[in-house]
Amino acid sequence: MFRARSEENEKMYRLAVIGLLLGSAAALAITIWVMVDFLREQQIVEDLIGQLPSDGRESAQVLAGELRWQFRLTILVVLNLVVTGIAVVLLSRAYRSSLRSLRDLKALAGDILSSIDQAVITTDSDGRVTSMNRRGLELLDPPSEPVGRSLRDLAPWVPLDEFRQGREDREGGKQSDDFETTIRDDDLVLQGFCQTLCDIDDQEIGYVIQLRDVTDRIMIEERVRRMERYMGLGSLAAGLHHEIKNPLAALSLHVQLLEEQLDGKDETDDVRQMLRVIRSEVVRIGGVLEVFRDFASIDRLNLQPVDLKQLIHRQVDLIRPTAEKQRVVVEVRCPENDLPEVMLDPVRLEQVLLNLLMNALEAMPDGGHLSVQAIDNHGSTTSDTVKINVVDSGTGIPDELSEKVFDAYFTTKGSGNGLGLAFCDKIIRQHEGSLHFHSGSGGTTFEITLPIGSEFDNQE
Repeated sequence: MFRARSEENEKMYRLAVIGLLLGSAAALAITIWVMVDFLREQQIVEDLIGQLPSDGRESAQVLAGELRWQFRLTILVVLNLVVTGIAVVLLSRAYRSSLRSLRDLKALAGDILSSIDQAVITTDSDGRVTSMNRRGLELLDPPSEPVGRSLRDLAPWVPLDEFRQGREDREGGKQSDDFETTIRDDDLVLQGFCQTLCDIDDQEIGYVIQLRDVTDRIMIEERVRRMERYMGLGSLAAGLHHEIKNPLAALSLHVQLLEEQLDGKDETDDVRQMLRVIRSEVVRIGGVLEVFRDFASIDRLNLQPVDLKQLIHRQVDLIRPTAEKQRVVVEVRCPENDLPEVMLDPVRLEQVLLNLLMNALEAMPDGGHLSVQAIDNHGSTTSDTVKINVVDSGTGIPDELSEKVFDAYFTTKGSGNGLGLAFCDKIIRQHEGSLHFHSGSGGTTFEITLPIGSEFDNQE
């Protein structure tokens, strides 16, 4: 929407033109009336001249001459009034034509700005909104008419006024920044861009603020970074598995042969203990190699139609005894209607869900609340997906660790290999879905998004 020229000003111009035309018409009528009087007076003078004696006719003829000159001047006034009226009419038509051109130009600019996929907001020098395009209304969702309002009151959830003032402090150039905000329960990242707005004389009269929703782009970049790490891990895993497995097998065989050689031949307790340590460490290293290989493998999924509601309840029932021991209240919230069947690998998804549930319990050792929420977006205008949220009331994940949560071998626990969440993320991506989390002092929410559709190929 854009602030239009005031209709009151337009009415004033129209009334002024009409007033000039009426004044010209009245003056023309009065002048014609005066001319008629001049003609009548000239006729009277002519009649008087015919009746006057010869010695008085000279003065009367001078008066008749003056009347004729006044009549001619009156004709000039009439011509001037006619020309003035015509000029006013032409100027009025030119004004209306210019006004129509400006309206067309403004409508064209408005259509262009409304068609772009970013919010465009203009303000005056004091930060009051003078215009906003359609995307701005959709993105910011202001509670009332935005034109004329201060940026500070326009959308309190986005610090636009502080952003504009930051541009003032920088003196020249342009300013850009990213805003993390929540609008209509959606977590968004908005990229802002601000520059001055100048008139035809290059005088600053306000500001232009542009906002673009870059949430999807940032999520894609994050996923690309994870994929690059996984690709490197895949090559490393293949090499390590090949280079270590064979020597490990040989070592295990020689340990077995050594035990057979020492069996019954002065074998001391220390020797038996060392052999047990060697044997257990060989087994442990083999287990680590298998986990590493499984993490970096590109196995295809065993896709089949799955009832998500049953799958969720089954995993919750598995962890419920542990939750009761920790005094954790477990809640499952699913839509009243049945969730749509989703093509997925049930074993893999059970691994993901169970891992997230166990992590949530570990985040609440002294009790709390654990909620599993299923959200059906089937048939939505924006996406055709199903979401599963695992929400705990733990202490949350520190901001400095949020970027490392899905990294392989990263863990804050005293035990474990740090591959749990990396496995979960990999499995969900194999299903062409996404796994994200939001954390704060009140707990953490892990959000699984799965597409609803036909069977897809997985080529991680």
